[in-house]
Amino acid sequence: MTSDNVKHVVNVPPSAPLDGESDWNTDLAFQGDYAFVGNFGGFSIFDISDPAAPRTVSKVACPAQQNDVSVHGNLLILSVDEPRSGEGCDSTEDERTWEGLRIFDISDKKSPQYVSSVATECGSHTHTMVPKDDKLYVYVSSPGPEPDSTTCPPPHKLLQIVEVPVDDPKSARVVASPDIPIEGQEGGSGCHDITAYPEKNLAAGACFGDGVLLDIADPVKPKLLQQISDKENFQIWHSATFNNDATKVLFGDELGGGSSPTCDGKTPVTKGANAVYDLTDGQLHKRGYFKIPREQQPDENCVAHNGSLLPVPGKDIMVQAWYQGGVSFIDFTDSANPKEIGFFERGPFEGEEGGIAGSWSAYYYNGYVYSSDIRLGLDVIEINDPLTDPAKQVKMDDFNVQTQKTY
Repeated sequence: MTSDNVKHVVNVPPSAPLDGESDWNTDLAFQGDYAFVGNFGGFSIFDISDPAAPRTVSKVACPAQQNDVSVHGNLLILSVDEPRSGEGCDSTEDERTWEGLRIFDISDKKSPQYVSSVATECGSHTHTMVPKDDKLYVYVSSPGPEPDSTTCPPPHKLLQIVEVPVDDPKSARVVASPDIPIEGQEGGSGCHDITAYPEKNLAAGACFGDGVLLDIADPVKPKLLQQISDKENFQIWHSATFNNDATKVLFGDELGGGSSPTCDGKTPVTKGANAVYDLTDGQLHKRGYFKIPREQQPDENCVAHNGSLLPVPGKDIMVQAWYQGGVSFIDFTDSANPKEIGFFERGPFEGEEGGIAGSWSAYYYNGYVYSSDIRLGLDVIEINDPLTDPAKQVKMDDFNVQTQKTY
């Protein structure tokens, strides 16, 4: 079931060594003609010079929960949100003594090489790159603290900042753990995801129970501008997306943690949804909500998840993953009345009953949408619509969704 203006171009199914039962596909990043796909078992690199026929370039076995991925120059960074026996890809779950970031050299796409790691408290659920001059800073987001944990002791700061010298990544280290007090999270602060917009000196954090707006003019010393809450509707502040001119922020709520069927007829349209905030005079003001209008089956996990803008001048349009709810195209130009303008949905996963499945991330890159399907691999999707067609004229050299650039 797919809207008339959306076409499923191709699917690249999972393959060894990343095709085990627990090898879930996760986040995506892009650089030139390559797509990088995280996976609980490691990561893959695809040649997407022909979007209709993506070609596998390499697969790296490096097990860890999450393995969200970003790329910068010749470096690839993975988030590890699970204590393991050590920092290397040969680590196991037997001893739980290390979690954090892993760094790879991808100058040879056919043969990525492990370079180094950085241990961070409570690991890294997600991370955000903030380039500044000749330095690369990485904001590490993680939950915490956890009782009796050697890797996640209390108290836990909102974020940790890792400096990665591009010419010497082996010397990457934590350089700051800013004291950003969040009301109601004293001693247990943490964020699920932070989206930075370095050109605007802004970042928006989805910090589990709240949203935050940060001034990152000095990337090592971010300052809290505003904390927002929506206790009635939002359970897990999951992610944030600025519009192109940074006059809006769209926050997503991952009600049920991604494993629940929250797109059924019993769940209100303001829960497990997106909330659109206008950003005026340095303050966020809530305007409207969006949730996919297609009711899902009781055994389909479905909730707002990862998405990105389409570069349409003068419009605020994004594409977003909704797990088994599929991939949705959303026009939020009218902040108070966001609406769906297209969708791709393949229907319930035909695996074991109640299994987690569907699109984890769906991002627009150079004319196509690439969706990382948890169980079924990489999907390439195309939208053909007068409203979105101008986006095809915009060409990007690279794309990491948590680090927004002006188009």
